Amino acid sequence: MNSSNIRLVVVGLVIGIALTVLSYELLKPSGTMEGSTSSNEPLYWVAPMDPNYRRDKPGKSPMGMDLVPVYENQSSGTDEGIVTISPQIVNNLGVRTALARYGELNQEIKTVGYVQYNENNVMHTHPRVEGWIDKLYVKANGERVEKDAPLYALYSPELVNAQEEFLVAQRSNNQRLLAAAKSRLEALQMPSANIQQLMRKGTVQQTITFNAPQSGVVERLNIREGFYVEPSTTMMSIADLSSVWVDVDVFERQSHLLRDGMRVELTHSSIPARVWLGEVDYIYPTIDSMTRTQRARVKFQNDDGALKPGMFADIKLYASMASHTLVIPRNAVIRTERQDRVVLALGDGRFKSVAVTLGHVGQELAQVLSGVETGQAVVTHAQFLIDSESNRDVEVTRMSEWSPEMMKVPLESATVVGTINNVDANSNKVNISRGPITKWNRPAGTLDFVMGSGINVSEFIPGNSIEFTFEIHDGEFVIVAYRLIDANGVNSQ
Repeated sequence: MNSSNIRLVVVGLVIGIALTVLSYELLKPSGTMEGSTSSNEPLYWVAPMDPNYRRDKPGKSPMGMDLVPVYENQSSGTDEGIVTISPQIVNNLGVRTALARYGELNQEIKTVGYVQYNENNVMHTHPRVEGWIDKLYVKANGERVEKDAPLYALYSPELVNAQEEFLVAQRSNNQRLLAAAKSRLEALQMPSANIQQLMRKGTVQQTITFNAPQSGVVERLNIREGFYVEPSTTMMSIADLSSVWVDVDVFERQSHLLRDGMRVELTHSSIPARVWLGEVDYIYPTIDSMTRTQRARVKFQNDDGALKPGMFADIKLYASMASHTLVIPRNAVIRTERQDRVVLALGDGRFKSVAVTLGHVGQELAQVLSGVETGQAVVTHAQFLIDSESNRDVEVTRMSEWSPEMMKVPLESATVVGTINNVDANSNKVNISRGPITKWNRPAGTLDFVMGSGINVSEFIPGNSIEFTFEIHDGEFVIVAYRLIDANGVNSQ
């Protein structure tokens, strides 16, 4: 082989090697990058409370917390958006989960009630004749009386005349006339004991004593000894306290949950260990134009008289919103402008953020219409960071689908924990005392936040704690995502 042929062979080998290397670079998997790490080593570290704070090695966040490693997602296709976190970091973050399950969804409505007399158990006494109060056995309002106990003695010329007519009929031995005279005495409410005495003794009684028609307390006493009374006079009212009514006011936004017969609990600070059980007896048909509340009446048994008219009490109404429905803890839901999301725990330190469609939302549970299946584990604490990383991973896998939206300048945002002070539904604003924002070197403060589109202001209740993300739009602080914090608080970070 001559030298020229040798040179051609060498050149061909060099070109072949170059093409092989170039083909490998062009055809290697898109998820593989120069310097990429294995699935056992993290790609980078982020701050637990600020996923925008990234470092290429372990360390501390501006808030003094350990940075959290983020691992490369080795899967593709249906596994996009999965985030892998080591068991140690999962434990340090305080990640907690709960299972989606079928159950009953109840809404607990807390309000206050005003104890009053059960009007069905209040009896008003009126005379059937004119006359004068000769003696009064009940002296004051609130006095306890027993059934058939004497209330007052009445002198009435009309009753005297009726007795005389009865005696005349009795002496005439005319049974028809006698029956008519007796019927007249009964119509004038002369007690049967006095009629029997009249028949036995044949002597007219100048004053007649009237007795209590039921046991109870004197709710209103309108007479004194010597008063002249007539049939239009309300002598007194006697209220039976074996049961009472409690009027409660429910906010207009919760009024649709009221149902006749729904279960109600009553407690009072003076008797902290006792709970009264009752039920809604009547729902008033109108909304108070001043307080924007609807009134309902609740009936409670009160055999020992511990509940006294005029007393204020704490009320809990339990409204059944749905039965045998798929539910998850309410604080597992991350609510944003565009959608509601939860973070699924897939096992082996793998997590994924998914969109869900919610139905009714109760005090502790939320109804899930789609997005989660029964038995799946949802993250209830520390899901904000995982959700952020999961959605960032999804966006990276979609970079080939370029759109003008990607050219927008990112807005300033921060995630903080705060306490709701007050809510202005008319202006769609809420006042929150938030914690410090270390990355901006801002201390804790109290200020107004605007609700982003799709954020339901009715879920923001003064006094509740909340973890939320806000963005700065034209000088306004706009809430774009939030999570209500339960009574146990957030994780220790």
